[in-house]
Amino acid sequence: MQDSRKDETLMLLQDLLKNAKGFGATSADVVLSDSSSVTVNRRLGKPESIHRSEEADIGLRVFVGKRNAIVSSSDRTPEALTQMAERAVAMAQNVPEDIHAGIADSSDIATIFPDLDLYDPAEPSVEEMNSYADRAEQAARSVSGITNSDGAEFGCGNDTVYYVASNGFVGSYSSSGFSISVAVIAGKDTGMEEDYDFDTAAFLSDLEEPEEIGKRAGERAVSALHPRKGATGRVPVVFDNRISGGLIGSLAGAISGMAVARGTTLLKDKMGQQVFSSGITIIDDPFLKRGNRSHPFDGEGIAPKKRSIIDKGILTGWLLDLSSARQLGLKTTGNAARGSGSPPSPKPANFYMQPGCVTIDELIKEIDEGFYVTQMMGSGGNVVTGDYSRGAKGFWIERGQITYPVSEMTIAGNLKDMWKNCLPANDLKLKYGIDVPTIRIDGMMVAGT
Repeated sequence: MQDSRKDETLMLLQDLLKNAKGFGATSADVVLSDSSSVTVNRRLGKPESIHRSEEADIGLRVFVGKRNAIVSSSDRTPEALTQMAERAVAMAQNVPEDIHAGIADSSDIATIFPDLDLYDPAEPSVEEMNSYADRAEQAARSVSGITNSDGAEFGCGNDTVYYVASNGFVGSYSSSGFSISVAVIAGKDTGMEEDYDFDTAAFLSDLEEPEEIGKRAGERAVSALHPRKGATGRVPVVFDNRISGGLIGSLAGAISGMAVARGTTLLKDKMGQQVFSSGITIIDDPFLKRGNRSHPFDGEGIAPKKRSIIDKGILTGWLLDLSSARQLGLKTTGNAARGSGSPPSPKPANFYMQPGCVTIDELIKEIDEGFYVTQMMGSGGNVVTGDYSRGAKGFWIERGQITYPVSEMTIAGNLKDMWKNCLPANDLKLKYGIDVPTIRIDGMMVAGT
């Protein structure tokens, strides 16, 4: 985005805050996400759809003492913004006090904004986007045994985030994203199996070749044909790195400051204690170059930090925004995320488990009988009780080798036990924003349903 447009938008938001103060706000902040995207869908080499979107929602939060209200709008006209400020202050004057709410002190706001290389100005034409999707689908359909396609998709977009507050903070940053995905079907009639693959990157040049993505999708679908039921019992379970991130996604929920303050997490009393095995380190990194969730400041204008949330198995910290930090008598960790119509809440940045030293083959070779999981269904673990139960499909392991496909399986356990028994492989890919290498967890309960 051109600097002149950024400057104009920042001035508009600063004027909005002045209006809010004029109507009686004691403090205020405003966030705007100015985004655009284009997505093409192709199936069997023909167009299915093309979707374009442009969004620019403004979210104004005002405080009248300890009372606050949020109003959002997509109308940037001066008249609409004046009405927005007046309405927000009127709402705030008529709600209960929230003693923990409030913007940051001026001494705590970010002042240095590192260049994280998040924005690629590349703008592929629709013809080029169609070509990417077609190449991925053609490669998938070329795999022997593929009988049909659910289609391929190519998408690109960019987003500029603005945050301005009455404490003097003024900031913005731009990011871009590109993605390719394809899903195909193997087999016929009642014996069909579907699988997929995709890639996503901040820069177009960092995307994998469409042919590689398509080939993997086709091979995965074919390899899943003629599934059986696996055995029932306690066995080692290996989670493919496509789905293993859910295990630390549950961790992120369990260490959210909101959950800790409310006491609704199994980790509320575990600070400084061993939660994972000593070989596990989990990082929260907002400064990862070209990272999916990288940002120079958080949703409250605070400078974030790269941290080892789990350091050699030990829980070292929570994910905090200003409100949850105040409730706990702590300082924010710069993990606030903010939407235009909602208050800030804690969220991890690029959240990942450091890889281990063993290959996937080495992870599997010691297993006499076990389950290699490639797809999962249902919700994750309960962060209050730790209970974990999900549907799954994948492959059965016998004598250290992946043997035949299995489906309609259930995996059950408890997050506390699962976290303490994680053994990671060396295949970490920073692809989803929450990333874990392929991992093995021994002693889980599996059952054919």
